Amino acid sequence: MKAGWNAGAVGTDRSGPVARVAASAPLHAGAQRLLLTLLLAATLLAAMGLAGCAAPAGDTGLRGDPVTDSDETPQRKRARLRMELAVNYFAEGRTEIALDEIKQALAIDPQYAAAFNLRGLVLLRMNEPRLAEESFRRALALAPRDGDTWHNLGWMQCQQARYPDAQQSFQRALALPNYNGQAKTLMAQGLCQARAGKPEDAERSLARSYELDAANPVTGYNLARLLMQRGELVRAQFYIRRLNNSEQANAESLWLGIRVERRLGDSAAMGQLADQLRRRFPQSREWAAYERGAFDE
Repeated sequence: MKAGWNAGAVGTDRSGPVARVAASAPLHAGAQRLLLTLLLAATLLAAMGLAGCAAPAGDTGLRGDPVTDSDETPQRKRARLRMELAVNYFAEGRTEIALDEIKQALAIDPQYAAAFNLRGLVLLRMNEPRLAEESFRRALALAPRDGDTWHNLGWMQCQQARYPDAQQSFQRALALPNYNGQAKTLMAQGLCQARAGKPEDAERSLARSYELDAANPVTGYNLARLLMQRGELVRAQFYIRRLNNSEQANAESLWLGIRVERRLGDSAAMGQLADQLRRRFPQSREWAAYERGAFDE
């Protein structure tokens, strides 16, 4: 994994910025891509009628049954096909074309909540937060029990430093009994709590997210970094070693591992990680920091 999990510069299935756990830190582009992938996958599932929601108004399915092809009206099917195109264009970074496809989907089916949700994500990428929030809230007016939209709204509010609002939105998502995005929302909530200067709450959220999805490098990295900053070095070592022993390791995770092992006095482990950092990422700013001995920057 080449993208960074630390936030030194600045999600849909795995997308949204990785946050440096310092309260004032911006979000890293690598994590932003990960959180955004998470949100996109969830949005696409909803657009395809696979998100486990009750059948929308006008469908013929029994209340509580999963939506199937026979439940989908011709109108919704045509709108869904536009949505699939919009998701693909958005994933390619072609936001204006994606927005145009969403407009056409909504012209066909003005009650399509998933289209408003995706429209919010597109508008966020286009740096139109006011319009994005309007879209998320319109989606929630149509589908108030859609956890992915609550998640997206919460992440947007966190980026705007509206931390109480973000917490409320994340909790609305997490409270839904059939919401299958618990891990990503707990991760986003933890990153947001860290930015808000609440490290204990952040640790609880990230630890719970890790329990649900231990393979997520954003969660593992930020949990280890938070624990290191709080002086819980043995616990930090557990999480960062697990990440660095996986294919997800990158320059930032190796550098964090080096710093943890140095504080614990394990020179052998520190040397092994430094050797990996030198061989795999010789041009990285982390290797430059190692050569300067800047372990506490």
